[in-house]
Amino acid sequence: MNEVLPQLDELLFSSVEGVLVESVELTDMVVRVEARTTAGRAACPECGYWSGRIHGSYLRFPRDLPTAGKLVVVSLRVRRFVCAEDSCTRKTFAEQVPGLTRRFGRRTERLRSTLVSVGLALAGRAGALMTDAFKVPVSRNTLLRLIASLPDPVTTTPRVVGVDEYAQRKGRIYETVLVDVETRRPVDLLPDREADTLAAWLAERSGIEIICRDRAPFFAEGATRGAPQALQVADRWHLWHNLGEAAEKCVYRHRGCLRPTPEQPEELQEEAEPTASSPWPTGHRFAERTRAKHATIHALLVAGHSKRSVARQLGMTLNTILRFSRATTPEEMFTGQWQSRATRLDDYKPYIDQRWQEGCTNAWKLWEEIKEQGYPRGYASVRDYVSRTLRGKPQPVGPRPPSARAVTRWILTHPDALPEGDRLHLKAALANCPELTALAEHVRSFAHMLTHLQGDQLPEWIEAASTSAELPSLRHFAQHLLRDLDPVTAGLTLPWNSGVVEGHVNRIKMLKRQMFGRAGFELLRKRVLLA
Repeated sequence: MNEVLPQLDELLFSSVEGVLVESVELTDMVVRVEARTTAGRAACPECGYWSGRIHGSYLRFPRDLPTAGKLVVVSLRVRRFVCAEDSCTRKTFAEQVPGLTRRFGRRTERLRSTLVSVGLALAGRAGALMTDAFKVPVSRNTLLRLIASLPDPVTTTPRVVGVDEYAQRKGRIYETVLVDVETRRPVDLLPDREADTLAAWLAERSGIEIICRDRAPFFAEGATRGAPQALQVADRWHLWHNLGEAAEKCVYRHRGCLRPTPEQPEELQEEAEPTASSPWPTGHRFAERTRAKHATIHALLVAGHSKRSVARQLGMTLNTILRFSRATTPEEMFTGQWQSRATRLDDYKPYIDQRWQEGCTNAWKLWEEIKEQGYPRGYASVRDYVSRTLRGKPQPVGPRPPSARAVTRWILTHPDALPEGDRLHLKAALANCPELTALAEHVRSFAHMLTHLQGDQLPEWIEAASTSAELPSLRHFAQHLLRDLDPVTAGLTLPWNSGVVEGHVNRIKMLKRQMFGRAGFELLRKRVLLA
């Protein structure tokens, strides 16, 4: 063992000064190392005064990194010194070995740093499973507490900062992430997405020159008030995404051009007129039962039976037989619940019928469309009308027209990257609608300006798009660009963008899923900044 001691001291405690290994005990599961401190004096943690007067000693048993699959426990004898400073509130204090122990610590510093690395990489539950494989099992809560106890990293003021939001609880709570675009490292997280919070953060850092952001008004206001000297750059992806949303609304507005109106034969039109003019239900069990009773009662009366005899044979009251006998047609009996009463849906039924013939068979989609037109009632009435009235109607024969989203995707795709089949479908769709042809030209000119960083052409494009009376969504998009003209022009001219910020937003989502609901703001901030 005497030959092993120097090597063990060099291997285990080479980076630690003031520790002497005295003995090593090996068992089946544990390696116990006995050591003691050798420093002649220590500094008081309260007043910083160095003292060499020893008051006593005691043993500490910090766990160390495992060796050869066995637990390593250090039996370390440390001393307690007497503080010689009269004004100090501490009378005695225990010495700490830098790089090995800390106050109240039950693990060595290198084991603690290893567990912290595991916690930052895998969070609680998965990290706890990994520590089992390392033979230093700890709970998931221990790993999360170690992460929460870490100090914030020291960061410098970035020159180019990117800002974006992420959802802590989608639809309810949103927070802000700031990233150094040049180093691609997160700088800080803010507990909300208010303009005041962002402005206060930017005001404390005067060295920021460029701010990459989306077109959210709170980010625009916060950047303007907090860093008026900085150049704001609107992200190109968000511009293209906003243009795509406007283009889809335009295509949806002209969806009637996607399929020509089918010509119905004259015979079908003549046959449909009596059916449409009759307000009485067909195929309903109560209506069919009433028709059957009417036919049976009139057949018995024609055969010579009296009304009382018919009532006894059919098990009905005499008043019921009298009412059926007075009705020349069964439709005269359809009163009360059978009467066609006016409903709030009547004004919207022609539109629903038209959309049904165009191929839209989703009752929820139809309800959303008429709700935008002012329909005040709920979904149930539309569902009942579709299921009872429209389900049996034949739809136009022919291929299904392309959806508005599909046509929008074809317009937004570069012509060289569009498959041959989609190119032919797009050509056919644009041939029937000059408005969609103009929309495609505007989109492609904007795409050329975006990909070639020709922001100086933006005013001309806005002027051309603003004159499109038949494309209101595109006109509104162009007018909104005027409100944020300088940042949008900078985004279409300079190479800076918020792509790295979007990547960190996705990473934050992954970290939140790892922590299974334990990802509060403070803990999440530690993992984002330190991992």
